Amino acid sequence: MRIAIVDESASRAAVIREGLDAIDDCEIFVLTERRGLVAEIAGIAPDIVLIDLGNPSRDVLEEYFAVSRALARPIAMFVDESDAEAISASIDAGVSSYVVDGLAAHRIRPILDLAVRRFNAFAKLQADLDEAQGKLAERECIDRAKRILMESRKITEPQAYAELRTAAMDQSRRIAEIAQAVVTAHKLLGGA
Repeated sequence: MRIAIVDESASRAAVIREGLDAIDDCEIFVLTERRGLVAEIAGIAPDIVLIDLGNPSRDVLEEYFAVSRALARPIAMFVDESDAEAISASIDAGVSSYVVDGLAAHRIRPILDLAVRRFNAFAKLQADLDEAQGKLAERECIDRAKRILMESRKITEPQAYAELRTAAMDQSRRIAEIAQAVVTAHKLLGGA
């Protein structure tokens, strides 16, 4: 496992590193500079990012939230104090675990595990949502293609669907692909 620790304080980074000592086969990278952080993290390609901010200003928090949005990785963020607005912004930024006043070596491993599990759960939900939206878009395209065929050929809905299905089988393509071709052709020929 590759873990990136982002912390401007060497002593606080050491606490996190101590909490990770028990993990076998673990490469740890400590990043202390905020400049070029996204590129540096991308170069490391960590499995998880642990960010310790201590007592950050609103600008620093926003800067790190921008980093969180750019990464598709589990992120655990440690802060000393927080408010509802910062917590909400961290969730929107994709932070998997936002820990207030909880930087202690013995807590690092459970927090890391939680961040990974929450990230994976959210990623699965996002994949399921993307799949459902894709299927809905395909369904809408098929319905539109059926309407085009029904209007242009004066046929019933079952007949229009049968034509789409037959064309899909004949061409070894999916019905949604044939439907998209019908809709595109209709647009090119001046249809609405």
